[in-house]
Amino acid sequence: MSSVDKALETQLHNIQTKTGQPLEALIRLIQTSGLSKHSEIRQMLQRDLGLGYGDANTLAHVATKAGSAAAGETAEPALEQLVEEMYTGGKAPLRPIHDKLMAAINQFGPLEIAPKKGYVSLRRKRQFAMITPATQTRVEVGLNLKEAAATERLIAMPKGSMCQFKVNVTEADQVDGELLGWIKAAYDGSA
Repeated sequence: MSSVDKALETQLHNIQTKTGQPLEALIRLIQTSGLSKHSEIRQMLQRDLGLGYGDANTLAHVATKAGSAAAGETAEPALEQLVEEMYTGGKAPLRPIHDKLMAAINQFGPLEIAPKKGYVSLRRKRQFAMITPATQTRVEVGLNLKEAAATERLIAMPKGSMCQFKVNVTEADQVDGELLGWIKAAYDGSA
């Protein structure tokens, strides 16, 4: 099981715990809601079940995929597929960096993983990190750290950026104790 699949499984388990409902009941709720737009489904889940944006977004994707598969339609890309698409072509050699980061981050505890078109957002109550295959030779790890000072490796981002800091990673062995310590501090600060 890939790190993304494991994280999705953990997130779905946490959603079921939060709502007190099995996944099948949640999917049935969405499918019988009469809503078809992803954004409307997500908003309904946030409003009616009190889910956060990331959990509601993931559940909407899972339910849409389940409904499309049952109807014999092509489903929206699964989370793993979105990550796969980020690491194609010249960026494919960067995938081991991503996998090593996710394997370590998944050990921190519950989190929401929200792959976008070009990056993966990691959230608890709010985003604490982003993983982006920025170039064919570099993954950028964006971090939201309140109590940190910039260093040569921990690069401060301009005001208004999605993250306060970034760390450039060009090899999997650069996913070390220092980087994981910053990520864990960001994780802890986003509860």
